[in-house]
Amino acid sequence: MTGSGLPLLFLDVDGPLIPFGASQGYRTYEDGPGLRETGVNPLLARIDPSHGPRLAALPCELVWATTWMDDANDAVAPRLGLPRLPLVLWPEPSAEDERDERDGLHGKTRALVHRAAGRPFVWVDDEITDRDRAWVAAHHQGDALLHRVDPRRGLTDADFAVLDGWLGRVGAVGRA
Repeated sequence: MTGSGLPLLFLDVDGPLIPFGASQGYRTYEDGPGLRETGVNPLLARIDPSHGPRLAALPCELVWATTWMDDANDAVAPRLGLPRLPLVLWPEPSAEDERDERDGLHGKTRALVHRAAGRPFVWVDDEITDRDRAWVAAHHQGDALLHRVDPRRGLTDADFAVLDGWLGRVGAVGRA
């Protein structure tokens, strides 16, 4: 799961791991670590603990790319059975960032490309647009997959198949 030669996987929490926005109810996983404690965010019960081993098995270095910041390590990682993961530290927005966001570029896009520093990466989020894909293609030297997850369902088997397939191809090229 870790190693500087592996592609990065930037992982958002809300949407990919905590589904939201559907008209029907959500499956919950009540027996996870810490859920019975008072004051725990009830949305954590929507996190499917089986995603943890599946994420850990991907040939990549997992990195939190979420506004949850270190709360992702404190509250989400234990539910998934993952160790503490590195996280992207979001810079203070600049005038250029604000202009880009008005033009449809996600506020995370520049920071993720900067953090990747030319390494291959996957970005898993529910807010990725074609504008983000075009910007990354124009500004990132390495391979990149911007994978949009449907926030109403969160990560699915189909999403894991795409991630595993892409990471396997990119990793094989990197090892050749």
